[in-house]
Amino acid sequence: MLSCDICGETVSSEPDMKAHLLIVHMENEVMCPLCKLSGVNYDEMCFHIEAAHFEQNELERNFKRINTVQYGTSENRKDSSLQCRADINSSVHSACASNQPKISAESLPKDGTLKHKDFYSENVTESRKFLKSTEKQSDRTKIKESIYETMYSPPECPFCGKIEDNSQDMETHVKTKHADLLDTPLEDCNQLLYDCPMCGLICTNYHILQEHVDLHLEESSFGQGVDRVQCSRDLELAQQLQQEEDRKRRSEESRQEMEEFQKLQRQYGLDNSGGYKQQQLRNMEIEVNRGRMHPSEFHRRKADMMESLAIGIDDGKTKTSGITEALYRYYQNAATDVRRVWLSAGVDHFHSSFGDKGWGCGYRNFQMLLSSLLQNDAYDDSLKGMSVPCIPKIQSMIEDAWKEGFDPQGASQLNNRLQGTKAWIGACEIYTLLTSLRIKCRIVDFHKSTGPLGTHPRLFEWILSYYASEREGSPKVVCTSKPPIYLQHQGHSRTVVGIEERKNRTLCLLVFDPGCPSREMQKLLKQDMEVKQLRKFVGNLKHKQYQIVAVEGVLSSEEKIARRQASQVFTAEKIP
Repeated sequence: MLSCDICGETVSSEPDMKAHLLIVHMENEVMCPLCKLSGVNYDEMCFHIEAAHFEQNELERNFKRINTVQYGTSENRKDSSLQCRADINSSVHSACASNQPKISAESLPKDGTLKHKDFYSENVTESRKFLKSTEKQSDRTKIKESIYETMYSPPECPFCGKIEDNSQDMETHVKTKHADLLDTPLEDCNQLLYDCPMCGLICTNYHILQEHVDLHLEESSFGQGVDRVQCSRDLELAQQLQQEEDRKRRSEESRQEMEEFQKLQRQYGLDNSGGYKQQQLRNMEIEVNRGRMHPSEFHRRKADMMESLAIGIDDGKTKTSGITEALYRYYQNAATDVRRVWLSAGVDHFHSSFGDKGWGCGYRNFQMLLSSLLQNDAYDDSLKGMSVPCIPKIQSMIEDAWKEGFDPQGASQLNNRLQGTKAWIGACEIYTLLTSLRIKCRIVDFHKSTGPLGTHPRLFEWILSYYASEREGSPKVVCTSKPPIYLQHQGHSRTVVGIEERKNRTLCLLVFDPGCPSREMQKLLKQDMEVKQLRKFVGNLKHKQYQIVAVEGVLSSEEKIARRQASQVFTAEKIP
């Protein structure tokens, strides 16, 4: 028994199988896609196409090779090409099925075999008869156009990119314009390829590549535009945040500066909270409320204060006199560890009261200095008829000196006003006031430390040279005619009334402090006095800067005018 390889049917003999194949399966034999020839096997059909349709077959192979170069050689593109060719063959077969000639079993030889000669004579004859019967050359053209339109729709030249209306025009264009390229080997076609620099796509035409790259650039430009918009928004937000932060920082700095300024105003008595009179009354009222002052005492002190302010003379309630004389007696009879001591001319001690506590040290030191000058006949001409003024009167005297033209910069810093305020005064204001009274004086600025651990030994040496013109051969206690020295440092001022030279050759200043109350100063008047509270050794003065005002005599009218002019730009002698 024999089985059919196509349908599986079994027959009893070989002749029956041949008959079965001819009768049952001849309908599905190979058919020529160009001229409708059928009834032959695959090898014979290939020979027929090569012999009868060489020109069309060669063109198709060239297009296939060009498409392979243009679109790549990936497996998916091969599959698409094969599928396309299968679809074309199917369409051609369908178009030719209605008119194809049949090969019957009677036309076969007796042995049932199909000879090549028979195929070439009989079947070619049949195909020619078919072509003559149709006598329509346009049918073949329509088939060709159908094939090429199916494969290349719309038809575009793979070499220059030109688009034609139909496949026949494209075929003519390629043959006439690019005939030399059709004969170029496949290896040489690589010279015509253009790689996209962005994605690596292979293009065979420069214009196609340019259009392709333009698409990349458009996408990139759009992305960059979006990025620029986002960056612009981010930058704007960042700028807004920075501006807000700067505004808050400036506001905070302004607030802190204002607080510091107000603090300094309160500290230096420029906060418009009243002056000596207002503070005196306010503090006495507090004492009364606390039960430490009787109301009658309050009214008595108030009356005395008003009288003092009216005449401009200090009421003397804070003054302690006779201390210089007591010091002379002390050093004559005691102080065995002291080799020599120099004392200033007689000076009264003045301490702060309810009206100037916390800010009046400069005024009180001026009262001490002036009290010494009033006891010295050398200054009678300049201070004729003057008494020790009260603090509001001193403020008025300084304002008068400013009006004369002394120290305009200092006046500006204090708003040209002292009366009715608690403004501090320092070495410059003391110098201005003394110079306006024709008292010759000088400011010496010890602006930095001159010894170890922030000490100022040069300050002690200068004061010693001021008081002791001749040291050798002088007695142990020397009462000079020199006025006391005004000593200023940050936040406080005192009055130097003498200097000790101890047996170990160290120096010690004798200082009156306006912060020391009368009851303590009056202890120095007793027989068993102790000068410990007056002594200031080198190690006790460690402020960064010290200034002194030392009186040196009396000025003439011309010298006063010259010094007033010099005070326009205030300068001081600096040591070192």
